[in-house]
Amino acid sequence: MTETLVAQELAHAAIASYPQADNPSSFLAVSDGNSYFTVPGVPGVVCYRTAGRYLIQFGGPFAPEEAVVPLLAAFGEYAAEQGRTVVAIQLQRGEAEVYARNGYQVNQVGASYAVDLNSHSLKGSRFMQLRNKISRAFRAGLVVTESTVDEWYDRMRALDQVWLGSKGEGVPQLEFLVGQYGGTMQPHRRLFVGTINGELVGYISYSPVYGSRAGWMHDLSRRIPDNTPGLMEAINRTAMETFQAEGERWLHFGFTPFTSLDAGLEVEGHSPGFAAFMGLLWEHGEAVYPAKTQLAYKQKWAPDTVLAEYVAFQGEVSVAGFAHVFRACGAF
Repeated sequence: MTETLVAQELAHAAIASYPQADNPSSFLAVSDGNSYFTVPGVPGVVCYRTAGRYLIQFGGPFAPEEAVVPLLAAFGEYAAEQGRTVVAIQLQRGEAEVYARNGYQVNQVGASYAVDLNSHSLKGSRFMQLRNKISRAFRAGLVVTESTVDEWYDRMRALDQVWLGSKGEGVPQLEFLVGQYGGTMQPHRRLFVGTINGELVGYISYSPVYGSRAGWMHDLSRRIPDNTPGLMEAINRTAMETFQAEGERWLHFGFTPFTSLDAGLEVEGHSPGFAAFMGLLWEHGEAVYPAKTQLAYKQKWAPDTVLAEYVAFQGEVSVAGFAHVFRACGAF
């Protein structure tokens, strides 16, 4: 077993064993390309990527409660030894408060969304438009099945290139805060594909979610850039019905930056200036990230739960540090 695989397995054990933070995106910690920090004799792990003079940490330490602050302190010292600064992204509320008490300036940066499958139904006038889109997709010949990446890998890669090309010349393939498929962690994910006349027209990869809202997260998704309506909605609805039949409780739609910002959810010591900056990105930041488009898709499903998520800066807020979150994602 390679050193990288050992680290991924350690990280996976940590997010499954210590899910107290209730981070619905925690499975992103085991994506290929991440780095991991541990302290001998201290349980838990810190997931991060290096970007310029910053260490971009994903979530808080995945650790038992008593080990979180020691790991946080040790990771800060590790960054300082390299002449770097920590920026932690996608912290949950409890983590945000811990960071704020330990020398970090913390601000809300967006939110994640979840549907309670125990009570969710597409009946009623509220979902009439969504039902119509899904019906149109199936009338166009769409067939949705759960399958394996091994069966579809080459066709998924080809679809990725078509989808990416439709976004404009030079648009990069994002990672780190975006899901992936393949690799050693693939057996833990689930894949639903949509075909028309045997041709792949869309897919959604779902990753496991641990904690009090355990279930699945609507993770990486791609579709052909044509005018056929309802492709992704039909794939997701099929997956939801499958999860409901299996008795799964929650379907998460993941994190969207700049959304559901609320001054009442900021933690003590936050930066009002950075909060205003997040508001500007919500209003005018489509070139940075299509937050409004992403939120519109998620709101179609009438999420029951909205979870504020936070960014924490070692010391004081840094716009440059925040920009390096996107650099860690491969945006530039």
